[in-house]
Amino acid sequence: MGSLFAYVLLGLFTGAAYAIMASGLVLTYTTTRVFNIAHGAFGMFLSFVFWDFTQRQGMPTVLSLILVLGVVAPAIGWFIQRFVTRGLGEGPVSVALVVTVGLLVGLIGLAQQIWPPEPRALLPFWPDTSWNVGGTYVTAHQLVTLLCAIAVAFGLYLLLGRTRIGTAMRASVDNPELLKLFGGKPDRVAAMSWAIGMSLAALGGILLAPVVLLDYYGLTLLVINAYAAAMLGRLKSLPMTFAGAMFLGVLESLAVAYLPKDGFLNSFRAVIPALFLFAIVVLMPQAQLRIGQVKGIVTAPVPTMRTSIGSGAGLLVVALLLVNVVAPNQVLLIGVAATYAMVMLSLVLLTGYGGHVSLAQFTFAGVGALAYAKLDEPNLFGLLVSALIAAAVGALVALPVLRLTGLYLALSTMAFAVLMDKVIFNADFAFKFNGTLAAERLSILGLRIGSDTSYVWFMVLAFVLLSLGLLVLRRGALGRLLIAMRDSPSACGTLGLDMRWFRVGLFALSAGIAGLAGGLFAGLRGTVGAADFLYFQSLLVLLLAVVFGATSVTGALLGGVALMLLPEFQAASPGMAGLLFAVIGFGAVLLGRDPNGIANHLFRVGRWLRERIAPDLPWLQGLLPRGGTVAGTDGSVDVPLVEVPGRPASDASDASDTSDTSDTSDTSDTIVIEKVR
Repeated sequence: MGSLFAYVLLGLFTGAAYAIMASGLVLTYTTTRVFNIAHGAFGMFLSFVFWDFTQRQGMPTVLSLILVLGVVAPAIGWFIQRFVTRGLGEGPVSVALVVTVGLLVGLIGLAQQIWPPEPRALLPFWPDTSWNVGGTYVTAHQLVTLLCAIAVAFGLYLLLGRTRIGTAMRASVDNPELLKLFGGKPDRVAAMSWAIGMSLAALGGILLAPVVLLDYYGLTLLVINAYAAAMLGRLKSLPMTFAGAMFLGVLESLAVAYLPKDGFLNSFRAVIPALFLFAIVVLMPQAQLRIGQVKGIVTAPVPTMRTSIGSGAGLLVVALLLVNVVAPNQVLLIGVAATYAMVMLSLVLLTGYGGHVSLAQFTFAGVGALAYAKLDEPNLFGLLVSALIAAAVGALVALPVLRLTGLYLALSTMAFAVLMDKVIFNADFAFKFNGTLAAERLSILGLRIGSDTSYVWFMVLAFVLLSLGLLVLRRGALGRLLIAMRDSPSACGTLGLDMRWFRVGLFALSAGIAGLAGGLFAGLRGTVGAADFLYFQSLLVLLLAVVFGATSVTGALLGGVALMLLPEFQAASPGMAGLLFAVIGFGAVLLGRDPNGIANHLFRVGRWLRERIAPDLPWLQGLLPRGGTVAGTDGSVDVPLVEVPGRPASDASDASDTSDTSDTSDTSDTIVIEKVR
């Protein structure tokens, strides 16, 4: 009984630190509708700042705390709200997710650049002081953590319930325009919320750093625990958030105490927060759809079949030249780029066309690779079965979350990715812990594709064929239905369309594409393991897919090449590795608001060349990319939004193709009508 009390007490102290971080996350979300994926990364970065002040600069601990919590953290919070996240809450949830994922990656890179990797330790407060409570020793640091959580809870209660600024914070969530009419200033309220939230992230990080050490990824990804606690309160209720954090801390502590020390069940210790998050997201009630405004946007065009085939043939010719010209070790890199491009192609279907965000696409690629290696059928049949298995897993993931959209759907896929990474992939029946599986390369009609050049060119061919199939789907009635459901789920619901089962099929098809890429990757590498499909890579895949254009095949291709080049640049310049991460992350922050990404700028250049440089050269016009919709025509147009059985087909089949999805569970639904030229 004494040991049970000890573990419960230890769990309460850990839960107190989770509660502090989760409360900051809830505070920023409730006032701005922006879910800050980078909340843990800010806590990590500010913990390093605190270490720098105390260890390198030699400042007293109290002074360092005052500077970090009272000056540095609030200043960063104000800056982020003022120049980065301002207005994000009014747009699609996927844009906010991409921007905050960019902040996460950028902060990890910046921390690595400022404080290069080396052993560091942040000592607990009063490390030599402890008390015996019921046979259990309680350290001064644990007591400080609990007292800080109580102080934060009481302070937030007074702020939100007893002060004028707290009332304004709550009012800014419900109707910021009405708050303006009463003399309120929503932007100032939001800036103050982010300043307080950032200080709470810093405090949580400083309190947890002595436990998990000053680790870039360890502190950053601990925010998943804060996600789980925050979701119990539906990102609104601070008392429920604190209760969820305490329960989660105790649950983790009891799992450490009573789960077997070896075997399959032992792996569940590390995924208690992910399991808790997935259960809360699935079981919590879903908000109803809301009616919103109608407005048009400028989007990237859908190429004609002739242009698509011509571009695909050109890519195959370029790939054939490259694999026969570059060095042998670089040939495999082209195959890796093709793998990433195919995974990003699955995001074009799911996010670009369907409007749903998945943080587990690289996990589905891992499922395909695992199935391909286990089947030991190195042929087209084995590859197809591997893709079907990945598709089935994608459908199984979508089934429990049929009623979820936007943020909740994205968080459920993130929890699934963590579970697969920590439990399934490392199990004895899969890759095993630190193990690998052998995989042979494909054979077609008995002819084995053995050479690197032939196999890599076949992977590029697979990317081209998948791209053509995706564009054919986009041009048809199914593609118009996808865009309609993405732009206005509520409008489709009023027309009697059942979006839930359609979403299951969409997830399955997207996961199947990623699984196909994983199977081809397994054949390319020859051996694959769990380390090849870490869940953190899914964040990078989503980030670069959106930066380069999650709404076009061109964006997927460019994103795949960029993700392949990233580790090569880091290996060539180790001292610049952190800077590269920072550039990519903060670059994504700048580009994340445009769902068409860098590819759309290339389309605009192509259009300018078509109109200005080659008006009299038809052969050159056919080679240049087509530009987007004419700028300056931002009004909506009266065209059918969706093709309904028994009614005329939509004229939007020739329209530009991508705004992103609205998170109808969190924001008012924005009905986006595609513009026609």
